Amino acid sequence: MHFTIQREALLKPLQLVAGVVERRQTLPVLSNVLLVVQGQQLSLTGTDLEVELVGRVQLEEPAEPGEITVPARKLMDICKSLPSDVLIDIKVDEQKLLVKAGRSRFTLSTLPANDFPTVEEGPGSLTCNLEQSKLRRLIERTSFAMAQQDVRYYLNGMLLEVSTDTLRAVATDGHRLALCAMQAPIGQAERHQVIVPRKGILELARLLTDPEGMVSIVLGQHHIRATTGEFTFTSKLVDGKFPDYERVLPKGGDKLVIGDRQALREAFSRTAILSNEKYRGIRLQLAAGQLKIQANNPEQEEAEEEISVDYNGSSLEIGFNVSYLLDVLGVMTTEQVRLILSDSNSSALLQEAGNDDSSYVVMPMRL
Repeated sequence: MHFTIQREALLKPLQLVAGVVERRQTLPVLSNVLLVVQGQQLSLTGTDLEVELVGRVQLEEPAEPGEITVPARKLMDICKSLPSDVLIDIKVDEQKLLVKAGRSRFTLSTLPANDFPTVEEGPGSLTCNLEQSKLRRLIERTSFAMAQQDVRYYLNGMLLEVSTDTLRAVATDGHRLALCAMQAPIGQAERHQVIVPRKGILELARLLTDPEGMVSIVLGQHHIRATTGEFTFTSKLVDGKFPDYERVLPKGGDKLVIGDRQALREAFSRTAILSNEKYRGIRLQLAAGQLKIQANNPEQEEAEEEISVDYNGSSLEIGFNVSYLLDVLGVMTTEQVRLILSDSNSSALLQEAGNDDSSYVVMPMRL
C-alpha cells in the first residue's frame, strides 16, 4: 500500500473516525483505524463493536492498493501537528506504516487488516432519504432527554419511529420526555420502531454537517445505517421495549400559559442560582397575567422573579427541576412558548407557540 494525500483531505475523515474509536480497549485492534486503498479511493474505518464509521476520500494521485490497521489516535495527532498545506506520503513497509511529510518521518506499528472486526450487516427492512439538516434538527431537539446510565438500558438511547411519511424521535429519562417529528418520504404504512443507543445518536448528529446534503437511512432488524457521499455510519440497535410515549403525553390540561421564551429562560437561569444544588427545584406560582418563580436552598437563600405571561385561568402552584425546563427552552427557537398544565401533581406539556412538531413533557417535583 502506498499513497499520497493532502493533510487537510486526510485529517477531516480521520478526526471523525477517531471519534468512534475508544481509547481504552480490551482488543488492541479496536484502538486502530483500518486504512484501505482501492483504485483512487482511500477509506478509513473505526469501530468499538457498537458503532462503526467508514470515511471515504478520493485520492488525486494514482495509488498502490492494500489494507492495514494503525493506531488511530497517534495517526490523527501526527496529522494535526503537521503544517496545514503539506503533502503526506504513506506506505506500508515490512509491517510498519511509514509516514513522510516535508522533513518529518514517522514509523507506526500496524496490525493485519484481517484482525479488524466488521459490524455484521443484517437485512435492511426500510430505507429512506432525508435532508441532513432536518435529521440533525430532529436529534438536537430531543437527544438532551436521553438517560445517561440508567439500569433501564432502553432509556439510554433514542426511539426512532417511522410511520406513513413521518419520522418521529422520542427520548426520555423517566423524569422528562422530548418528542419531535418531521415529514419524510417513507412509503411505509405500518409503524416501525427502533432504539438507537446514546453513542450512536451523538455520533450521527456530529456527522450531519452538510446543510444542503442528503443522508440515506437504512433501518434493519439489529442495525441502523446512515450513508452520505463522505461516510457510512452503522450502529447496533438496543434490544428492548421503549415506553409507550403517547400515554405519557398529558391530555386535557386546562391551564394554558403563553410566554416569551427568552425572558422565561433568563428568569429561570437567575432563579436556578439559588436553587438546591442537588435537586434543582423551583416553585412556579401562576396567577392571571403573571408567573412568579421562586427558589430557595438549605442555606436559607432565596431568589424570586416575576414575569408577565398570557394567562387568565385559576391560580396554581407547582414545582419543577429547573434544569429540565432550561434544557427545553434551550432547544426551542420560536419567540413565544406555550405551557399547558392541569394541576400541581400532573406533568407539564411545553411546545413552541404555533408549532406542533415538537412536544416536551416535564414531571412536577414535590417541594
